[in-house]
Amino acid sequence: MVAALQYRKELPDSVYLHRDTLEATHPELFRFVFAVAKAVQLTDEEWNIVKLAKRDFRLSLLNYPTFFTESYPALTKSVAVDLTKLSHRITDYDAHDNPPILHRKESFLCPDHPLAESFFQITKEGELAGLYENSRLIGFKDSWNRLIAKHGYQLADGRLFRSSSLPIPDADCIDRHKTALVRYELSAPMKTLARHGYLNGEFSIFDYGCGRGNDLSELEANGLDATGWDPNYRPDSEKIPSSIVNLGYVINVIEDIDERIEALLAAWDLASTLLVVSAMLATESFISQFKPYKDGVITSRNTFQRYYAQTELKGFIDRTLEENSIAVNSGIFYIFKDKLEEQRFLSQRQRRHHEWTKLSRPKFTTEDKARKLIEENKELFEEFWQRSLYLGRTPANDEFDKSQTLRSLVGSHAKAIRLLSHTYDLCTLDQASLERKNDLLVYLALNLFEKRKPYTSYPLELQRDIKVHFGNFNNAIEQAQDLLFSIANIEAIAAACEKAHETLPASLLNDSHSLILHKRFSPDLPPLLRVYVGAACQLYGELEEIHLIKIHIRSGKVSLMGYDNYSNPIPLLKERIKIKMAEQEVDFFDYIEESK
Repeated sequence: MVAALQYRKELPDSVYLHRDTLEATHPELFRFVFAVAKAVQLTDEEWNIVKLAKRDFRLSLLNYPTFFTESYPALTKSVAVDLTKLSHRITDYDAHDNPPILHRKESFLCPDHPLAESFFQITKEGELAGLYENSRLIGFKDSWNRLIAKHGYQLADGRLFRSSSLPIPDADCIDRHKTALVRYELSAPMKTLARHGYLNGEFSIFDYGCGRGNDLSELEANGLDATGWDPNYRPDSEKIPSSIVNLGYVINVIEDIDERIEALLAAWDLASTLLVVSAMLATESFISQFKPYKDGVITSRNTFQRYYAQTELKGFIDRTLEENSIAVNSGIFYIFKDKLEEQRFLSQRQRRHHEWTKLSRPKFTTEDKARKLIEENKELFEEFWQRSLYLGRTPANDEFDKSQTLRSLVGSHAKAIRLLSHTYDLCTLDQASLERKNDLLVYLALNLFEKRKPYTSYPLELQRDIKVHFGNFNNAIEQAQDLLFSIANIEAIAAACEKAHETLPASLLNDSHSLILHKRFSPDLPPLLRVYVGAACQLYGELEEIHLIKIHIRSGKVSLMGYDNYSNPIPLLKERIKIKMAEQEVDFFDYIEESK
């Protein structure tokens, strides 16, 4: 009977489900459990969750009185029954300061239960916040609350909030200062800056609306030039123009739309290189749980929250700043004021990274003077060769650190390449050149997809790349435009998927329907599919929590799938994102309930 249960929360040795679910899906087993409860003298009000052992003849009757009213209800009473020995043990948790608590409540209910969707949203919040990464830390109330605080969140109305604050000139009714939370690690926007190399010490950083200043403390501890301002916690700090300005979870706590726009513009004015803007995201069903106020909601802590959808947030930023923002993660966008740095960032995103190795053995000949010269200066020539492979062309003098030493030996970089043909297979350089040209095509095509202005001043390295690989800028743009328009060609997409399936280390081709691959293989896709997937990711952001990519051949869609512990032999699907290219929409689906 236990094995036949359709809806349940599954553990290795047992299953859990709500009494209502048991009664609706398996009346016979419910009557048995109900008889056991009666035998140990439990009333209907004293249990609502049943735990059934898979292998032993045992069960437990558990009471979570606030199951339907609290996000993470606490256990008040447990009655463990051994049906073999006909004995039972009662444990009362009412007097415990640190009782066990319940998570993933949707898995205890039937999917059509009126509250199942709301419970899905609660679980999804915890998943996105990274609270379920170590299940051993979440079982008891105190450790759960510490974990929430450690990740920089706080519970309000049973929901997770993470934000900062801004001044309140004329609005005394909203307590914005309560939204500034204590963090014990870098915030999500700062983590993206670290991942992209912007916390390497070369850039000054200003945190606009820094709250309690936890990000600043961490940055300063690592020797970075970081300052911040906050109306409640650092009101006297000066607003200092900086290379990078972070407006982290600020605009979503401002209830006045004009003031929200002013904050975004003020932060933009301070940035010389890059502005990072982030805000809370939520679905309509999630937002409906709160009291509406203006274009947002009011929480029980009297704080305002303006939730956005991903594309809605991008639209607000783009309209306000009259710039094209770049999605780097859910609810996190980069807006570059330094357009050269923007092109470097976008170009680097589309660049493949791997170690080049020699494909042929040295041709040892005693008479070859070039061979002798290279052998005597092996390290110098190896560095030059690797730099050439990285660029996919012969480096200019200022693109190789030891250029002067090399030129004093052989005369020029071009002569060095000719000498290297005696020891290295130049086909490797030809392959690197082709890959670099494809990287550039993908980068330029994606710029066109997002309607970015063709800036006349590209970084010097990019100018040289374009001249070498395309002859001139117009040729490059023309080829990139042809490539971009081809993503609407079903036959071309189908052919590219077949080619990718033949060449990738691993993939799954559903003929005439879709190609599925792991994200680590996406740089190895043909350029057409890289543009197809890259265009989708410009709407969604980076693939940090994603494992598999599904390219729909005929419907103009891309699906992204994230799994719970992907290294498992049979990992469970945790979330799926469907990106509709034509409609420019992003749909999110979760699969927290294991039966799904």
